[in-house]
Formats: sequence, structure tokens, C-alpha cells
Amino acid sequence: MSVQPDITEQDLRHRSQEIVDAVADGQAFTVTRDGHPIGRLLPLSRRRFVSRREFAASSRAAPAIDLDAFRADQDAMADPCPDDPYAR
Repeated sequence: MSVQPDITEQDLRHRSQEIVDAVADGQAFTVTRDGHPIGRLLPLSRRRFVSRREFAASSRAAPAIDLDAFRADQDAMADPCPDDPYAR
């Protein structure tokens, strides 16, 4: 993982085009205010299209999944009584 250089709010204001170009090229920055980090500028990950044929070829080496064991693992980890998101 590369080091994220610090930039001040003033740097961001005055060099925004340069900084945005650097982010577009993959550079990340930590934004600071009064010497304290307040946020990060991170490039978005780039997705790569994978054809159906390529996916199928790479999946052939994947281990088989025992569906009953998979479901049992899910049931063991799931909260049987999730909180009501609308309860106040």
C-alpha cells in the first residue's frame, strides 16, 4: 500500500485540478486542517469486464460447495431476531 501524502485545505483549494488529476491516476491523499487529518481522497477502484468464458474457465478450479453446510453456516451466523429498523 502506498503512502498517502498530506494536503492542507488550502492546497486542495489552490491546486484542485492537479490533485484531482493525481487521484484519477491512482494517488490517494489525506486532507488536513490545522495539522489534523479530516478526510481522505481515494481513487475509485476500476472494474474489469470478465467474459462468461473467462469466468467459467477460472471457476473450474474452485472447490465444490456443500450447500447444506453453507446454509448451516449462514443460519449459525445470522441474527434470528434482527432489530426493527423502524422502531424508535
